[in-house]
Amino acid sequence: MADRIAKVMARAGLCSRRQAEQWILDGRVKVNGKLLTTPANTVEPSDKVIVDGKPLPQQEETRLWAYYKPKGLVTSNKDEKGRATIYDKLPEHLPRVMSVGRLDLNSEGLLLLTNDGELSRHLELPSTGWIRKYRVRVHGQVEPEKLLPLEKGVTIEGMTYGPIKAILEKQQGGNAWIMVSLTEGKNREIRKVMEHLGYQVNRLIRISYGPFSLGNLKEGEVKAVPRKVLHEQITKFFEGTK
Repeated sequence: MADRIAKVMARAGLCSRRQAEQWILDGRVKVNGKLLTTPANTVEPSDKVIVDGKPLPQQEETRLWAYYKPKGLVTSNKDEKGRATIYDKLPEHLPRVMSVGRLDLNSEGLLLLTNDGELSRHLELPSTGWIRKYRVRVHGQVEPEKLLPLEKGVTIEGMTYGPIKAILEKQQGGNAWIMVSLTEGKNREIRKVMEHLGYQVNRLIRISYGPFSLGNLKEGEVKAVPRKVLHEQITKFFEGTK
């Protein structure tokens, strides 16, 4: 069965579909000896795909891992500023993986990893409706009523953020812990929203992403999601790949 070349590269765990399309435009991909110049190509299982001079890795079984990302690591393969990335610290026994979305440099907690670029793309889509939960520590005296309007969404400097559920857990002196739940998660969204309310975030921990939770993972640890659990939670994805 023929498939789009970018999709085949993503399913092989080489990169995301978007990255694959760019690699093709950059002249890094050949099919049956012919250099591709556009992502608008399909390939058959029997076609010989070469990326950067190497055969396309054989597609492995789709896997998912839960990782406790420490604060201070960039969620990227490479960083132009030379900062340490998650890939510098991941256990050596892991295969080639990519992250499902990102956590910024100063955020920590649950980051899902997969060896399948198509699964990564699928799980990042807001249409999954999955709730992402965070424990957020802010500096300041939090007034619970100031958090309520966030449930209707908020626009800050021209950027509109969807509904956010924020509940004050406890006030500890000059700091407070807030439980934040949302389904989208734009770049630095929680930090920007809290600053808009007058609160400075000094710690941000993602504790769950849809049905997957941080559990008892310790900083820097990685744990495989059981295959049975993965198939149960993402049935639609696996049905779509048949």
